[in-house]
Amino acid sequence: MPSLFDIPIPASRGGVKTGYNYVLPDQNGWSRYLHFQMGWLLVFAGSLYFVHGFVTRHFQKNLMPNGPVLESFREHLKFRRPTEAELKSYNVLQRITYLKVVFLLFPVMIWTGLAMSPGFTAAFPFIVEVLGGFQSARTIHFFATLSLVIFVVIHVVMVWLSGFKTRMRLMTVGGDK
Repeated sequence: MPSLFDIPIPASRGGVKTGYNYVLPDQNGWSRYLHFQMGWLLVFAGSLYFVHGFVTRHFQKNLMPNGPVLESFREHLKFRRPTEAELKSYNVLQRITYLKVVFLLFPVMIWTGLAMSPGFTAAFPFIVEVLGGFQSARTIHFFATLSLVIFVVIHVVMVWLSGFKTRMRLMTVGGDK
């Protein structure tokens, strides 16, 4: 099945035909092994977070936007330093972003990762067929990864700008201690 679109990423083995005149060095497959291990770690940790979020109603209490969303959205687009009270809860931009990361990006990462697994697609071929083939799954996986990297970079910058010491204290110990 032809891919939806192609991006020029070379293979790490010379035997894999990509149409490019160069090969990335990785002769022992170690990076692929670590990639799969991290994928299963993501599935395990994400499953725990998902179950915990529903059991404790974290998603409903802390991530679902409440009140007039449009007005709140405009208010937070001013990019001013948050007050002490605002530091203790998520603003509407954070809520929407976290919901997209948790319920869109991570499921897409897992789905496309499984769609590239020959063993998994042998048992469930529709997983990859819905995406348009292995190459399309690989491309979608790449763009989802890129989106997560951009999210992390912006997240770290925003934590730094809004008061690194206070934010880190609230994230790690959960209070004003």
